[in-house]
Amino acid sequence: MQTYPTTARTTDIVRTFMARTYSWMAAGLALTAGVAYFTAQNDALALQVLSLRLPLMLAQLALVFVLSLFAQRLSSAVAGLLFTAYAALTGLTFSAILLAYDLSAVTAAFATTAGTFALMSVAGFVIKKDLSAMGRFFMFAVIGLFVAMIVNLFVASSALTLGISIVGVLLFAGLTAYDTQMLRNLALSGVQGEMAERAAINGALALYLDFINMFLFILRLFSGSSRN
Repeated sequence: MQTYPTTARTTDIVRTFMARTYSWMAAGLALTAGVAYFTAQNDALALQVLSLRLPLMLAQLALVFVLSLFAQRLSSAVAGLLFTAYAALTGLTFSAILLAYDLSAVTAAFATTAGTFALMSVAGFVIKKDLSAMGRFFMFAVIGLFVAMIVNLFVASSALTLGISIVGVLLFAGLTAYDTQMLRNLALSGVQGEMAERAAINGALALYLDFINMFLFILRLFSGSSRN
């Protein structure tokens, strides 16, 4: 496993990069929560969003693909704008969650997600074992989980739903640790300037997606609190 010098300069670079990454992620989550709450409180807007849910979701997918596929070509300003737009669109589609679930269930799921995310992020940052070899496993696991979710749309099995939710939580918890370690290693490589800002935004997107997906699966585990 590759080792890196533990100089004060390297430590400062890592601290600055990780702080920038988590700042972007936190800002994205705050924007998503704010837009979701505002939309849910406005009946006319909420109905409009529900009627446009499919186009909005397709727009979200398009933004993620653009940010992921063209990460090295976009300027940090454009990447930041696209990330902000994605967080806002997610807030619009997530407004339905506030209408479908009790606030107590949403709050409990968010708190549980935040705690789990924090623990796995710390683990990914401090763990010495190289997790890079697990990247391919996580990729195939996500594909398998997606296929299982599609199948469950047709069979509507409560047991399968529970299994998918549990696997989803474990998978995205693992991805949180993996992504955190990859970002730490990137920072250790000495990335700076415009490249560092662009990498921080794309790293924030990866962590944001880990958090959001973990939250959704945990919320499904609390589905007994959903409104009828």
